[in-house]
Amino acid sequence: MSAAIEVENLTHRYGERLIYEGLSFEVPKNRVVALLGKNGVGKTTLIKILMGFLRPQGGRCKVLGEESHRLSPSTRARIGLLFEGHLAYEMMTIAEIEAFYRAFYPNWRRELYYDLVDRLALPYSHRIGNMSCGQRSQVVLGLIFAQSPELMILDDYSMGLDAGYRRLFLDYLQNFIDEGDKTVFVTSHVVQDMEQLVDDVMFLQRGGALMQMTLEDFRNDFRCYRFALEATAEAPVQDAFIANVDVFARQPCLYSFAPVDLLERHLAEHYPGVRLCDEVPMTLEDAFIGLTGKY
Repeated sequence: MSAAIEVENLTHRYGERLIYEGLSFEVPKNRVVALLGKNGVGKTTLIKILMGFLRPQGGRCKVLGEESHRLSPSTRARIGLLFEGHLAYEMMTIAEIEAFYRAFYPNWRRELYYDLVDRLALPYSHRIGNMSCGQRSQVVLGLIFAQSPELMILDDYSMGLDAGYRRLFLDYLQNFIDEGDKTVFVTSHVVQDMEQLVDDVMFLQRGGALMQMTLEDFRNDFRCYRFALEATAEAPVQDAFIANVDVFARQPCLYSFAPVDLLERHLAEHYPGVRLCDEVPMTLEDAFIGLTGKY
């Protein structure tokens, strides 16, 4: 089995609202894959389907070789799931919740949990319900690392974490990945965190259109150019060569995967009077917004 997650022709709706139609992709084993997209494209719904909490209306999903809606307890124990707001049993203490979780995971690593939680400088008798949102997040992340899972599925891990704790979590995650035989499937609204972490990126759009590539290819191939427009010229619009046209750094810019010579030829043929100027350097967040749009 070369893929940790396999999705084939997935179709799902909420009433009349189409979420996906014919969505297919794979998450290779031993890779870190980021699922990126605007709010409402169905990222959390996809994780619910992968974990068997929702059954899709069409297509199939397999996680670690098993059908997602038939995951066995032994396979679930190999998956570390962070889902929708770092939920925890708030009536338990720091020590009680660790003991509770430990019983379900044969590869439990107690030291990873307490290494993170000890940084909170709270007694082990402190109740989860009396913690701040960020502190609860640390507890839940510690529980996930202690499971020592083969596959981590992280749905917006950054919720409730300030910049320092977010950086701490990323350090822990990188050390975890470096141990080998680990796959991570992650969504996040903090796109800049992905820049030093992920191997592959997936851009999900409304309706299920998906673009998947290595992060290196995306950073190398996706470009932003300022352009000049003659007074009578028609402004360029999105087409097969132009991924988006928007205002960036207060100047009109177009975004494209096409090599610059082909792009210039395309503009000369279809948009006479439009001239490319300089290329604009972009962070990953800039490129994400350039590809998907601001709204």
